[in-house]
Amino acid sequence: MNKIKFLGTAGGRFSVIRQIRKSGGIWISLDNTNILIDPGPGSLIRILSSKPKLNPRDIDGILLSHKHLDHSNDINIIIEAMTNGGFNKKGILFAPEDAVKKDSVVLKYIKKYLEKIEILKERKSYKIGNISFETPIKHIHHGAETYGFNLFGKNITISIITDTKYFKELESRYNGEILILNVVFYKNKKGFEHFDIKDAEKIIAAKKPKLTILTHFGMTMIKARPWEIAEQLSNKLGLKVIAARDGLEIDLDNI
Repeated sequence: MNKIKFLGTAGGRFSVIRQIRKSGGIWISLDNTNILIDPGPGSLIRILSSKPKLNPRDIDGILLSHKHLDHSNDINIIIEAMTNGGFNKKGILFAPEDAVKKDSVVLKYIKKYLEKIEILKERKSYKIGNISFETPIKHIHHGAETYGFNLFGKNITISIITDTKYFKELESRYNGEILILNVVFYKNKKGFEHFDIKDAEKIIAAKKPKLTILTHFGMTMIKARPWEIAEQLSNKLGLKVIAARDGLEIDLDNI
């Protein structure tokens, strides 16, 4: 089954540290390849308690958009679980250079468990299992080396725009039929490098994807009821927009 599983939908400091929403990242199964994106706090627990069940040993690779804790906190234990405690060397970690070299979020002994580590660079293409992906543009407005992803399956393309302050080049670089947007704020605050709803609306209106999924919610978004905001955007734009919830599973074979 081709699917997207939201192991958590929290974004920003306070919704994560209070666990008002979970923060486990996103599991994508596509063309018999399993990838885990941004394993934040509680990722392993969310995988093991998932219904239907997920097995961390089935993960083929990890995509890390950047090293901030809400995206990377569980990366070491996920690698241990993926490799059966290091006894079965496997898997590829794709991560920005500043996440695995200077001030690495991956412990030295854990790196040995991986088949390999690939350093993400702007406008580069990569392959894992039966899928390929690209990092179309560096998100220069986020305080850490940060990349979003365009994932290419046999029959579908998924774009994931991770944390960043809005800038116009984004709209021309993410063209997936399914668009996943990290929307931390309902209304952005000066000096914070995250999307708010107005930013999301600009991108959705410009790209007109088949399905847009909002996720990675901070406190202001949670209080504003993201499912209602998504419905309002759908009605306004005439496009399908939904808000992810913890544990939401999207069947990609029936989009």
